[in-house]
Amino acid sequence: MLELLMDPQAWAAFATLTALELVLGIDNVIFISILVEKLPVEKREIARRIGLFAAMFMRIVLLMMLAWIVGLTAPLFTLFDNEFSGRDIVLLLGGLFLLWKSVGEIHQSMEGGEEGTATIAARSFSMIIVQIMLIDIVFSLDSIITAVGMVEQVPVMVAAVVASVALMMLFAGAIGRFVAAHPTIKMLALAFLTVIGVVLIAEGFGHHVPKGYIYSAMAFSVAVEMLNLRMRKRASRPVDLIASAAAGEEKGKP
Repeated sequence: MLELLMDPQAWAAFATLTALELVLGIDNVIFISILVEKLPVEKREIARRIGLFAAMFMRIVLLMMLAWIVGLTAPLFTLFDNEFSGRDIVLLLGGLFLLWKSVGEIHQSMEGGEEGTATIAARSFSMIIVQIMLIDIVFSLDSIITAVGMVEQVPVMVAAVVASVALMMLFAGAIGRFVAAHPTIKMLALAFLTVIGVVLIAEGFGHHVPKGYIYSAMAFSVAVEMLNLRMRKRASRPVDLIASAAAGEEKGKP
């Protein structure tokens, strides 16, 4: 362990892998933020932390089972000239789940569905945690397979996972509140999750899609939307000033 602490290459690998885990964890944070929005305000933070802690726990457990992870990439059966491994099946099921969930959320947002009764709201806490843990399995598996290909030392991988999840916990609340406060950003996030679901299904069928393209496109879309938000905010200022001036005149009248 002391040798690793004194090894510059280990520190470089740690920094690189932490950054990679943060990038790969963006979709997880967005998914959690959208799900916990359905909960009462006082329960959102604890659900968010449970979800991220479960993601960290899942990644560490998978790191301890490296032989099993490597075995998941071995073909299990062939269908329509495509070889399917255990990893492919997990990605397919995860992609279908993410696609179903994100499209359902988009439909609910468009239809303006209301929350259920207090009983349903109470039950939804455990249901949301289960959904978060299900998608954690998919994102964790993809993340750990990438990590195994980059770094050989398990302690470095574990440290990078813990550091990245700690940083995600630090910013997840702010991201969640921002997404919840801006409906257009939420729609962009749901569109992003839909695309990720399609990509996971494609990878399950053996068609690799570089996620860098997806993240770049999403970052560009968010940057454009931020400009739109700023423009709308500036446009609303004169209206607010006129309204406040009119209110002042009304008060000044005898």
